[in-house]
Amino acid sequence: MQRFLISTLPLLCFFVVVNSSQADNWPQWRGPTGDGVIEETEVPTEWDEESGVQWKCPLPGWGDSTPAIWGDAVFVTSCVDEESLVLLKINKKTGEVEWTRQVGTATALRVKVLKKVPEMRRHQQFHDSHNMASPSPTTDGELVIAHFGNGDLAAYDFQGNLLWKRNLQQDHGDYTIWWGHANSPVLHGDLVISVCMQDSCSDLPGDVSPSYVVAHDKRTGKQKWKTMRMTSARGEHGDGYTTPLLRHAGERTELIVMGGQMLDAYDPATGKQLWRLSDLDGNRVIPNPIVADQLIIATQGMRQAMLAIRPSGDGDLSRKDIVWSFDQGTSDSPSPVVWEDFVFFISNNGIARCLDLHTGQEHWKERLAGEYRASLLAADGKVYFFNMDGLATVVSASKDFRRLSENQLQDRTLASPAVSDGTIFVRGRTSLYCLSQ
Repeated sequence: MQRFLISTLPLLCFFVVVNSSQADNWPQWRGPTGDGVIEETEVPTEWDEESGVQWKCPLPGWGDSTPAIWGDAVFVTSCVDEESLVLLKINKKTGEVEWTRQVGTATALRVKVLKKVPEMRRHQQFHDSHNMASPSPTTDGELVIAHFGNGDLAAYDFQGNLLWKRNLQQDHGDYTIWWGHANSPVLHGDLVISVCMQDSCSDLPGDVSPSYVVAHDKRTGKQKWKTMRMTSARGEHGDGYTTPLLRHAGERTELIVMGGQMLDAYDPATGKQLWRLSDLDGNRVIPNPIVADQLIIATQGMRQAMLAIRPSGDGDLSRKDIVWSFDQGTSDSPSPVVWEDFVFFISNNGIARCLDLHTGQEHWKERLAGEYRASLLAADGKVYFFNMDGLATVVSASKDFRRLSENQLQDRTLASPAVSDGTIFVRGRTSLYCLSQ
């Protein structure tokens, strides 16, 4: 979740799944490799409302989802008039809306409490900073999958024809996540895979609320497998707002999931759980894990420690699989990014840090202006930090802190950026910006 609250590896070791033909596309949440890293060069580093904006497309309603981009198609979801859930296709070259489809309707129930009484825990409520349009769409160049916080999951072709639609709440039970469902789907082969990590309500009378990983045929919507993911976490601790991450581990592909005080891996073809690291610290989890150089970098919920994990095998992992831990000023919302041998992250209140990937040693710490929710972007030896008030700070992706530029847009920016063909796409509260050199 970008959310309010969201690397390349050696050939014979762990590396992120990526198709080189997708290099100029941004097909999903956090890009082609799911980690906020893009291999493109000549990505812009300076812009404002008067210069560097190739086009600016006003958006109906609002949301915090990231665009999905393939070829000349930019797909964005939004919530209009607080109830109409829509998918838009925008022309990447011109910024013109080519079509808009209403996927469903729903209203985000909101509450102003931090501690919920039992009857409130049976149904999700939304934080003020996001709505039903927080999950990001995903595309494979033939179809686009849209998902919303009410459970609607639907596939469209590039001409805007509905291929299928189903609702995950109707299929598997009401969402009980405390502050609003926001997990994005991912595509693997012919499957679209979704996760739900939430309050089990197991300490309350009545039925237990499920957490699960589920896969559907991307062309028909037929359910192919479902794996329950019940953990020992209770209450809000069971919530996870993260998106699954695909990677190769030796000869096999793993689906990495973080949330509910557990990091685990699944066979994306069958849903079989492969390994798990349980009983982690922290509350609900928003920052997404990333992988680099045989390590999985995962941030525990509610600003608890960032961990570097190297899985030793299948089944139950232990604390011996944790290579290093860093517990100072970790992120509550923005996901980190890795460039070469450095891990970059930022706290919600703007304290940016650079750590050594292999040891967790801190190289630098700097305060950046504003509050942060958007996940980090790394490109061409640079790291991009977008705060909530439209200011983007670009720094050198290096051991020594070097501020390269500060760039201001006149919009609220909680959604994470996307990159395609050397241009940056920034989804504001009112408009989608296309930024170029």
